[in-house]
Amino acid sequence: MPLSTTPSGPSTDAGRRGSAPVIVVTGMAFEARIARGEGVEVVYAARTDLLERALSAAVARGAAGIISFGTAGGLAPDLEPGSLIVADAIVGPLGRAETDRQWTNTLAAAMAAGPLAARLRRGLMAAVAAPLVSADDKRALHRSTGALAVDMESHIAGATAAAHGLPFAVCRAIVDPAWRTLPSAATAGLRDDGSTALGPILRELMCEPAQLGALLQVALDARAARASLVQARRAMGEAGVLKRPALV
Repeated sequence: MPLSTTPSGPSTDAGRRGSAPVIVVTGMAFEARIARGEGVEVVYAARTDLLERALSAAVARGAAGIISFGTAGGLAPDLEPGSLIVADAIVGPLGRAETDRQWTNTLAAAMAAGPLAARLRRGLMAAVAAPLVSADDKRALHRSTGALAVDMESHIAGATAAAHGLPFAVCRAIVDPAWRTLPSAATAGLRDDGSTALGPILRELMCEPAQLGALLQVALDARAARASLVQARRAMGEAGVLKRPALV
């Protein structure tokens, strides 16, 4: 089931956001572990309906804002694994969702003030309802949207924020670059709740051992993305990006 941290207090009135946490939306368990911290409530799930349910419940308890945080697939061909995207807007199955300009500017400034500056990009993010695994599909989505990267959670976070009049922001690290086609083993172990099972991955490798090299490359890419996310979360904390008064 989706996991959420304990909220700091119930509130459903937008005028009382100062007493409510920032909700951080991710798709995977390891992203959620990085995101946790004081003043935030983390919700995550890989399956859309589970994520929507967890997010709706969290918003009902009270929220100062919603930020989509985690990994993303690269669409722009010049983005290496570990590149960091701060989005100005999301385009996807639920239409277009703009991020909050002031919060996004503050977020980008926090990232630019430290070691992430050289890896930082701002622009449009795309969202999809199913994993985008092939280089050809990534290339087509980049051509049709101009988006820098793609994920499966930001459109849900953005639509929920818009429906409840909440500020919305996006911070995502590139895990698989535009030119990389993911081996089937890379996604075989992902459970609905965002955790990972080793058994299905091993079975995929037994059926097709030639995937091993590509899977090891995916692991290296994921390591770079994770490092950027850890640095980004640290920068958010040091800059006070997730402090509630800044969102009121």
